Amino acid sequence: MKKLSRHDGRRKAVVVGATSGIGREVALCLLRDGWFVGIAGRRIELLEELKAQFPDSAVTHPVDVMSDDAADGLMSLTEKLGGMDLFFLASGTGRQNPGLNEEIEISTAETNVTGFIRMVTAAFRYFEGEGGGHIAVISSIAGTKGLGPAPAYSATKRFQNTYIEALAQLSFKKKSGIAFTDIRPGFVDTAILNTEAHAYPMLMRPEKVAKAIVKALYGKKRIKIIDGRYRILVFLWRLIPRYLWERMKI
Repeated sequence: MKKLSRHDGRRKAVVVGATSGIGREVALCLLRDGWFVGIAGRRIELLEELKAQFPDSAVTHPVDVMSDDAADGLMSLTEKLGGMDLFFLASGTGRQNPGLNEEIEISTAETNVTGFIRMVTAAFRYFEGEGGGHIAVISSIAGTKGLGPAPAYSATKRFQNTYIEALAQLSFKKKSGIAFTDIRPGFVDTAILNTEAHAYPMLMRPEKVAKAIVKALYGKKRIKIIDGRYRILVFLWRLIPRYLWERMKI
């Protein structure tokens, strides 16, 4: 049975990548719902700005998922929080890169694979010691198929899908009591997309996406594709034979 975390009986969440975009909006939703939230990210001034809105419900700690001490930062934040019931990872990167700029591809892989592993395994070890918990990550529908304009991004998102699947199996085998939620949005209007340079279909607002995410977290959904239009799109993508897919202009 999971141990009760400390600090006035409130549910506690850590949100890594809370300085902007979906991560910030999810942190705001949880704070408004009465959670005690540890907010983490690279930009300290943005963390403090968010904390100032909820001085009695938020604690901060700078965490860069690409730093060797990121796992230590997560544990420091958890200690400030007095425990952790939910770990939510929103940090990630991705760019269209049809020219295969090596720096972009490698940076994407390092953030979405190395940084992802660093944070998710740290949360897994913590919850394993506590007797259970909930790990949620933002991946993408891009993991469904290899996307020519963004090879590293789509490949790393498929990696994330598979890694969470493997951890879920491991947790069951070890009877760790850890729940997992793999959140797969479509196009969301955040800085990562650079909507000024490219036009994206079915673009969603981060506030709306965050509400759908929090609902999925409360329901302990294993996989959540956001929204209905993208669920249909993913279904259709999966029906396309590889021979045809590799000849399509995306």
